[in-house]
Amino acid sequence: MLRRSFLSLAPAAFCADPAPRLRPALCAYSFRQELQSKAMTYEDVIRFSAEHKLDGVDLTVYWFPSAEDSYLYGLKQLAYRLGVEIYSISIRTNMCKPPGEEANKEIAEVKKWVDVAHKLGAGHIRVFGGTVPKTSNETEAAGWVVNVLKEAGKYAGAHGVILGIENHGGITDKASNIVDIVKRVNSPWVAINLDTGNFRTKVYEQIEMIAPHAVNVQVKVEVSEDGKRGESDWDRVAKTLVSNKYRGYLALEYEAKEAAATAIPRHLVALRKICAKYTV
Repeated sequence: MLRRSFLSLAPAAFCADPAPRLRPALCAYSFRQELQSKAMTYEDVIRFSAEHKLDGVDLTVYWFPSAEDSYLYGLKQLAYRLGVEIYSISIRTNMCKPPGEEANKEIAEVKKWVDVAHKLGAGHIRVFGGTVPKTSNETEAAGWVVNVLKEAGKYAGAHGVILGIENHGGITDKASNIVDIVKRVNSPWVAINLDTGNFRTKVYEQIEMIAPHAVNVQVKVEVSEDGKRGESDWDRVAKTLVSNKYRGYLALEYEAKEAAATAIPRHLVALRKICAKYTV
């Protein structure tokens, strides 16, 4: 484009909402049994993702053999050469801790993994809010989570990493709670990691409530509605996401009963189709 033609473009051309884009990905947790038993390595997960034409992989760190630079940079190089982005890592946290030593430990743990994410080139970390102690209540515990996220979010932001708190039971059992927490933190570096399989009632209504605040999305093949398990409606989820201007990864996190080795490839075919359908 000639310079004068570029400069003649109306300002609106730069302000319009970008077209919908959903990118197929895989959570390493889908192979949790294989990783835990060492039947698979994280390198295998990256190769598997490349073979199945995925854009990215979320590396759940629970079974990392090392956090040394030599290991992390080896993963990063492999992913780059295979054309797969390590866009996220997933860690365990319990932020329902009152100010003091325990809360400081949670903050330090997040900071440690922010450093790892930064080295891997991952722009996102999934974190958990945790469980409300029996000696407390939701209101008080939510305040504790806000405090931890504010402090951890400052460090994450300084390293270019977004913290996505997941709807994962406990303090984040209800969409209204998790949205309230994120709004109170009020940081561009703290948002929501939406997991479509973790609500137990009014599943799609709660997904719709979270969607405007989601920066990463994990899809399950099943959902539970008032104690009854059924097939997840990925098409409905995708419609909700794009209507809320979500652009990003849609990662399979497989947890159903069928063996991962046979089930995951089949579900990835469906996932790629959904992503293609809602990507312009």
